[in-house]
Amino acid sequence: MHEHPSEPCELHAAAVGELCETLPDEVVLDQLEELFKTFGDSTRIKILYVLHESELCVCDIAAILGMTQSAISHQLRVLRHNRLVKSRRAGKQICYSLADDHVKTIISMGIEHIGE
Repeated sequence: MHEHPSEPCELHAAAVGELCETLPDEVVLDQLEELFKTFGDSTRIKILYVLHESELCVCDIAAILGMTQSAISHQLRVLRHNRLVKSRRAGKQICYSLADDHVKTIISMGIEHIGE
């Protein structure tokens, strides 16, 4: 056991030094924490999954998930706040899709990881 908890073992001293220099600052880590918290809700995951497949409006998502439009709208606000989905107006409807390819990759990689 080490005498002092902050001292790295000799075996990994070089790696520890490099990692200390490359560790993101607290602001970035806090933002990453918030991003991952967003994935901690099964309804939001379902919404992201269906949007991974197709652009949809609130009424379509509600029908697919068997939920109220109000409940879906609430979760979409959270997803928009965290920049995971985007919206566009199509007449009287607002259509939602994944914000960018990064989000598509996160969903695809998650599904792939679970399938292993």
